[in-house]
Amino acid sequence: MQRAGFTLVELMIVVAIIGILAAIAIPNFYTMALRSKRAELPTQLGAIERAEFAYFAEWDSFTSCAATPDTLPGRYQEAFDGGGYTSFANLGWISDGMVWGQYMVEATEWDEYVGRAQSDLDTNTELAIYEATQDLPVTLVSLNNVY
Repeated sequence: MQRAGFTLVELMIVVAIIGILAAIAIPNFYTMALRSKRAELPTQLGAIERAEFAYFAEWDSFTSCAATPDTLPGRYQEAFDGGGYTSFANLGWISDGMVWGQYMVEATEWDEYVGRAQSDLDTNTELAIYEATQDLPVTLVSLNNVY
């Protein structure tokens, strides 16, 4: 009588292969999740940049907006309200609800501004920073592997 099935060695080899694949896939998945959350920053900063140019067209100067939310979001989203809410409302731009980054604008002169978006999604104290000015579009200032 012949029995069908797998030997213990065959099963151990399959488990080892699955373990190796999981060891490779999980860190890559974590990095992709952080990268997708960080993708909010240039999108929102681009909208702020367009709002600044619209504000300039109407008032012939740029405006400053305090850092909002008040605390830098980490592993969890923060509500877009607090310190800079009024100035962002005057700018004509407000984010919908929860955000992964902190946003601010500093009008250095009547015809110059620096917009900044930053995050620390992996909470390692290294900030992912995007900046935009009246002359330069949204640009990643920090290293690409910082989240």
